[in-house]
Amino acid sequence: MISHGKNIKIFAANASRDLAQKIAQHLGVSLGNAEVGKFSDGEIYVNINETVRGEDVFVIQSTCDPVNDNLMEVLIMIDAFKRASAGRITAVMPYFGYARQDRKAKARDPISAKLVADLIAKAGADRVLTMDLHAAQIQGFFDIPVDHLLGVPVLAKYFKEELKEIIEEDDLVVVSPDLGSVTRARNFAQRLDAPIAIIDKRRPRANVAEVMNIIGDIKGKTAILVDDMIDTAGTITNGAQALIDRGAKKVYACCTHGVLSGPAIERIKNSCIDKLIMLDTIQLTDDKKIDKIKTISVAPIFGEAIDKVYEETSISTLFM
Repeated sequence: MISHGKNIKIFAANASRDLAQKIAQHLGVSLGNAEVGKFSDGEIYVNINETVRGEDVFVIQSTCDPVNDNLMEVLIMIDAFKRASAGRITAVMPYFGYARQDRKAKARDPISAKLVADLIAKAGADRVLTMDLHAAQIQGFFDIPVDHLLGVPVLAKYFKEELKEIIEEDDLVVVSPDLGSVTRARNFAQRLDAPIAIIDKRRPRANVAEVMNIIGDIKGKTAILVDDMIDTAGTITNGAQALIDRGAKKVYACCTHGVLSGPAIERIKNSCIDKLIMLDTIQLTDDKKIDKIKTISVAPIFGEAIDKVYEETSISTLFM
């Protein structure tokens, strides 16, 4: 088995073409010539229009909405590269779909995240490069190496450089929107030298969150809500309102993955959130581009990670 390809080749499926172009530019290479489309019956086809024999191939695709189409695209692309004798294939998945199905929440539930991990390895990927898996232990679902990047350093850097007027104030507090995000919020807070608070909530049913209590001092402070993803935006907007109701002066929010499904955009528009900062792991459609949302590109960090994977050096410096 060839452990290292000769040259870097970056290819994109349809969900992450803009991000892939930025990553290729960061690396100083051209985006690979490949076409991904559908036959009239809906089956996906892939045409690789250049040689990849012996090359170090990186396939960039977030498995966001439409999740199943985007997943099939990356699986078929990986299979095509494997059969074309690529030296090594890395599935670069800035957003890993099905990550929230990482355990059996009730009897007879599937563990779909494990199934997807198996499919990626079986298709022929030699390793996976991703960011902010919903549950870090999903790395263990793979039988191939996984490099797991973090969004917090990128988000914290933006706040320190672009919104430093709020960072320099003494009344800043970083808020975790639930108990599961405390570690992420603490990491973010340490980078801004700020205290943390926690929203303790009860979720009566899927995609519905009820705020119960706020742990920590937020009165008269500027709050930054930090989460890994925003889906229907119920948790983040309800949390922001609870902070304002309990005396917070202003609320910012940030996340790695902007899923933004269903009523998310309308909720964000009508919320008390001053600004929502998101990374571009998921490409925003035009109908989701509103003034309250600012996107920061992850192309530089993924470009550096790809370079380190190619050079076979440590990526731990990217977490600093």
